[in-house]
Amino acid sequence: MRRLLLLLLALVPAIAFAQGFQVNLGGQKQIGMGHTGTGLVQDGASIFFNPGAVAMLPENSIQAGISPLFFKSAFNPSGSNTVYHNANKVATPFNAYAVWGPKNGFWKFGLGVYTPFGGLTDWGNSWSGKYVLESLNLKAIYVQPTISIRLANWVSIGGGFVYNHGSVDLTRAIPVSGADGQDGQAQLKGGGNGYGWNAGVFFKATGFTAGVSYRSKVKTTIDGGDAFFTVPASLQANFPQPNTFTASIPLPSTTSVGFGIYPTNKLTLALDVNYVHWSVYKVLAFDYAKNTSTLQDTYSPRNYKDAASFRVGGQYKTTDKLALRVGGGYALTSVRDGYVTPEAPDANRYYFTAGAGYKLSRHFDIDASFEFEKVLSRNQTNIESNLSGTFNTQVYIPGVALTYHW
Repeated sequence: MRRLLLLLLALVPAIAFAQGFQVNLGGQKQIGMGHTGTGLVQDGASIFFNPGAVAMLPENSIQAGISPLFFKSAFNPSGSNTVYHNANKVATPFNAYAVWGPKNGFWKFGLGVYTPFGGLTDWGNSWSGKYVLESLNLKAIYVQPTISIRLANWVSIGGGFVYNHGSVDLTRAIPVSGADGQDGQAQLKGGGNGYGWNAGVFFKATGFTAGVSYRSKVKTTIDGGDAFFTVPASLQANFPQPNTFTASIPLPSTTSVGFGIYPTNKLTLALDVNYVHWSVYKVLAFDYAKNTSTLQDTYSPRNYKDAASFRVGGQYKTTDKLALRVGGGYALTSVRDGYVTPEAPDANRYYFTAGAGYKLSRHFDIDASFEFEKVLSRNQTNIESNLSGTFNTQVYIPGVALTYHW
């Protein structure tokens, strides 16, 4: 039982790392084109995709978008015909950007607020993995002021400071029961802040554009997170209350290279390659304010590996007002065998996207997108919890954004 109780606490912030929680829903135009945007100049979402491109934007603008995320996952335990499904809950990643600079000026200032990490899932309290996870609500909100400078007609650079506020609310069952036969419960809840930066360079030529960007690691510290336990009275001394924990979470850096090709004035083609430096996540350590013989500080290896994703997309302007978009991509998992968990049942994945943009008036645009993502089936036995079985996961993400530009 002690092994299970220690594992219960050791896994708390791991939810922030798996590829399944790196949502990266940075902008509706870019989503519609397969999440490409590093080598393009489209709108204020360049603050996220490549701040070097912001100075090339022809107008000032304010925009905001939301992408409700429907996460559908199923688990079939090894040696069983039973299949468990997560509950129908909707996460709401969002993005908002503002870009301003003097008319015909060589610089622009931008501000972005977006959610590159997040998740919402609920497996309930009667499935075989309830001692690993029952429910999870994770949010990471980045705020990024940005400055971009056009050095010449063909090249611009930019960079921004990143402030992150993250929060997590997680529940698990504890393998102890009272007189009513119900399992004990643990709720782990907390928030923290972190800091980083984002920089990029953008190149423009006739019929061709290219960009390189880098988003730094953001080390987020959870200090004073709360741990709540519901256990029989005979065990309460082993779970002192109130109790808190401290931990540091290194959200990984990302290097991106992108290209835009323009065969005609109506057609845009794009390619992005992204490399995420997940290998910074080697171990997970927790320091609890109050310890007992059962509740000890934890040090748990993770040994994640760096992972890449490949994205392609296209846009066709059917008229001066209407643009149609399609795209897709393939992403390699960062989670090694033996470390897959129900918080993020990760595996290699592919996805398809589509979208459309329409000019409502001279100053207002509306953009919509839709994404279908398939996480490949993966049979695993977790080396710490011994949870064994096959995960099958699909994700559906509609989205909409409104832009005012002048």
